[in-house]
Amino acid sequence: MPKKLIEKHWDYSLNAKYYKFRPNYSGKAVDILINYTGARKAGNYSIADIGSGTGNLSILFLNRGLNVIAIEPNDEMRNIGIERTGKSKKVKWIKANGIDTTLNSKSVNWVTFGSSFNVMDRNSALKETHRILKNNGFFTCMWNHRNLDDPIQKIAEDTIVEFVPDYDRGVRREDQRPVIEENQNLFNNIFYFELDFYIERTIDDYINAWRSVKNKYWDLSTNKGSDLFQKIIFKIKKRLPHKFNLRYTTRSWTAQKV
Repeated sequence: MPKKLIEKHWDYSLNAKYYKFRPNYSGKAVDILINYTGARKAGNYSIADIGSGTGNLSILFLNRGLNVIAIEPNDEMRNIGIERTGKSKKVKWIKANGIDTTLNSKSVNWVTFGSSFNVMDRNSALKETHRILKNNGFFTCMWNHRNLDDPIQKIAEDTIVEFVPDYDRGVRREDQRPVIEENQNLFNNIFYFELDFYIERTIDDYINAWRSVKNKYWDLSTNKGSDLFQKIIFKIKKRLPHKFNLRYTTRSWTAQKV
């Protein structure tokens, strides 16, 4: 898919300001990945964080002293990310995407996709990742998933399904191993893990996190989509307490460049 079409189809301009309400990835999960890839042990180590959005994953890397090239095509998302990381000298922001990163071949040690691998052609993204990785470099894709065994999350899920019976969470919920294995000429040694964590939320913060979601069911830029969303959150607000603990799961797939 051409770069301009990717940016148009996955335009998060209206959602960007709500990304601060999303829970960040588990710090323990990030530490596991850093240890696995050897990022702390290597000198002049660089990470290309693709689809870095407003900087959630990039900031976790920066807080651990790592160098990050944050790649984000959406202007609103990137501008928020630049503001959040502005004091760090270890980050460079670039307007690009995972299929055309604009980076030199064999220029980075680790390529990460935090909640972004699903918004592009994954085979093309793996080819581009392979191109820009140094020998023996690593690829990682990861997501935070609402844990549907959590009672609060189940109430929200059941409410959504009332209005959208065919609700589909998309590629982000799929096992990513098959697409990586299809590209075994590019990557091998797949390492998967998942880690649960809890976060305290008010009902307003929880609803605002939902406003950051872009899907085919409610498009907040349209009257129809906005109306559906308002109906869903009205019922969710009636069914949930004012404050609660939520269970999320960070899921991650990592593979090494062949």
